[in-house]
Amino acid sequence: MKLADSVDPARDGSGNHATPRSEKPALWLWSQYIFDSVAWIVAILLALVLRYELLINQINMTGVVVFCAVALAAQLAVGLSFALYRGRYSFGSFHEAKLLVIVTVIVSVILLLVSVVFFSIIEIPRSIGIIAFPFACMFMASTRYLKRMFVESKAKPGEDAQRTLIYGAGFLGGSLVGRMIQDRESPYFPVGLIDDDPAKKHLRLATVPVLGRLEDLPSIIARTRASVLVIAFADVEAAQVRKVSDLVAGMNIKVLVLPPLRDMLATGGSGAGFSDFREVAVEDLIGRRPVDIHADEVAGYITGKKVLVTGAGGSIGSELCRQLAQFSPAELIMLDRDETGLQTTQLSMTGRGLLTGRDTVLADIRDADTLLGIFEERRPEVVFHAAALKHVSLLEQYPEEAWKTNVLGTHNVLVAAKAAGVKHFVNISTDKAANPTSVLGHSKRVAEKLTAWQASQTANSYVSVRFGNVIGSRGSMLPLFTEQIRVGGPITVTDPEVTRFFMTIPEACQLVIQAGAIGRPGEVLILDMGEAVKILDVAQRMIAMSGKDIEVVFTGLRPGEKMHEELVGFGEDGARPLHPKISHTSVSTLDPVNLNLVDWKRKGGIEGV
Repeated sequence: MKLADSVDPARDGSGNHATPRSEKPALWLWSQYIFDSVAWIVAILLALVLRYELLINQINMTGVVVFCAVALAAQLAVGLSFALYRGRYSFGSFHEAKLLVIVTVIVSVILLLVSVVFFSIIEIPRSIGIIAFPFACMFMASTRYLKRMFVESKAKPGEDAQRTLIYGAGFLGGSLVGRMIQDRESPYFPVGLIDDDPAKKHLRLATVPVLGRLEDLPSIIARTRASVLVIAFADVEAAQVRKVSDLVAGMNIKVLVLPPLRDMLATGGSGAGFSDFREVAVEDLIGRRPVDIHADEVAGYITGKKVLVTGAGGSIGSELCRQLAQFSPAELIMLDRDETGLQTTQLSMTGRGLLTGRDTVLADIRDADTLLGIFEERRPEVVFHAAALKHVSLLEQYPEEAWKTNVLGTHNVLVAAKAAGVKHFVNISTDKAANPTSVLGHSKRVAEKLTAWQASQTANSYVSVRFGNVIGSRGSMLPLFTEQIRVGGPITVTDPEVTRFFMTIPEACQLVIQAGAIGRPGEVLILDMGEAVKILDVAQRMIAMSGKDIEVVFTGLRPGEKMHEELVGFGEDGARPLHPKISHTSVSTLDPVNLNLVDWKRKGGIEGV
């Protein structure tokens, strides 16, 4: 049902049936037939008066009664055959109006034929059916319009509904206005529209006027006393969201956006519902839009194969498991040393967190013997290595822990994978491995080199993937800012000029899956992450969204941190031979026999071990 042009009077404003469904034809459809019958009678009488130029005494009243009876019978028969009185079309919609014209034309033709064939009996002029047609059509449409206005007037939101402005007077904006006005349970009451198109300056949608352009937003908010602004654009650009956010800063108005159109269509709805609205998220403001890399087109190496994921209880590992499950692997093995993380992942995938099946494995990648035994028993064919330690500052204090997990742990997984005959191996790295300056960066750089060395020994698809900061992952900057704002601040930023790259968790996992298919042995794959984002800008926008007065404190760069992260290191080419959004580069190999903890600790984690 099109929200902007139809309403069902058998439903109340909340969308529930006001009367049982079985009573709907009797209460609405058949009553409408009575109105249509009256419309035909009035139209025929009016046509006769006009035809005889007000000389009523010349009209054959007996013939008029018969002629009206024929009109009513024809309207019923034709209306039923076209489902006009069977509830097929939404009441008062454009579809019903089109059908009404068709039915009226057919009935008029029948009346014309009757007046021609039986003129000597009923003495009704042949033109009466034609003259009556526009009047009957107009009267029937009028009754529907009046009934629709009555229903809509009863379905308006209550006094508790929030006064709402809608930015965008297109199809989606019109649909939202129609839904808000027609639903008495709506939490929003539209008080105005905003649109930058000059042609819509005087437009009204369901009596709601366009009040101005986006730059007029502050004055419009003050004039209408609106407390909610809905951005009625699917897939709205981040720059537009930032502009809106800046304009309403400090005005105590909640900004809502809609999910991408493909998500709304995937739910099977005919338009945006109130449950689709969500508040502006940080990813809307920082300009990170997911890159669709069509992982489903290259995931044939997963379907029907045994797949193992290390670090399956983490942010990246858990989402990776959820995406991999969609490609129907023969077996999905989720490995982690965090039992709670494993349970959370299993619960999100199966709805149960019993931890009794063979899909969850509790093990530590530092334990080489246990890991080797698991691989030899389960014989995975595809491995995604997501287990790692990742906090820069903490690993600067405890570099030996980075050595044990990120270096030796990765080596243990690689050795076990080779022993089990794994054909596809994807090591998850980080942008900090490009020209590394921190213990984390150096440890992940060594993991890339170990992966490249193992690829040279097996000639199989052993590759690495570099990420920037992942929005929403555990321990990342954005959740930290959210918590600092929640407790009243201050927000801590290392330096006013520091920048970082961002990507979403689903996007990161798509890259991992794609890498396993298109990566050549030993390569490192890097997603095009757009422009780096200034951290101070993110902090300031999050503060503005919260409506709180939060202080920003600059702490200075911590040991090992860069002012600006890099994706491609010195001497790396970053060519894109297969996908316009994915760069390929290579790293030198490192034979595990050259790994040396003493040198690692002596050099502070420098990769030349």
